Amino acid sequence: MVRWPDRAPPVGDGLAGLLAAYHLRTEAEKGAPVAGVDGLPDRYRAEITDPRSAFADDVVLVALVGDAAVGCVVATRPDHGHSEVKRLWTDPESRGRGVASALLSAAFAQAAENGADTVRLSVWTWRTGAITLYERLGFTVTESWDERDQLVCMQRAL
Repeated sequence: MVRWPDRAPPVGDGLAGLLAAYHLRTEAEKGAPVAGVDGLPDRYRAEITDPRSAFADDVVLVALVGDAAVGCVVATRPDHGHSEVKRLWTDPESRGRGVASALLSAAFAQAAENGADTVRLSVWTWRTGAITLYERLGFTVTESWDERDQLVCMQRAL
């Protein structure tokens, strides 16, 4: 089930936990592991501690199984026809059950409803499972708009 947080926010700190897991895992994969949320860069800590402010102009979608938050994704407000999908994360115990695909489908619908004609994203090269999912959902590699090394930029028409 995908719940739209602006209509019915997830119970407790489920979204914060998902965002923390996402950022902690990403830092570890980059070779810069931190012991906890306090060790993350300020902007990532801000997303975890106050996601409503950090993503005030965006749509945050949370997947729930019962009352437990098991996945999330952020879809940015369209800019020049593009909406960006970021922070896609599924709890490891819930992977392989279609959670990420359901979240992305909901993000596509939200982006189209808000006037976007393209959805784009960036993903680390080592996240091969995510890249495979994105390709299966119609994303193709495109020219990079991000200067960070080891990022693959992808887009998909709506």
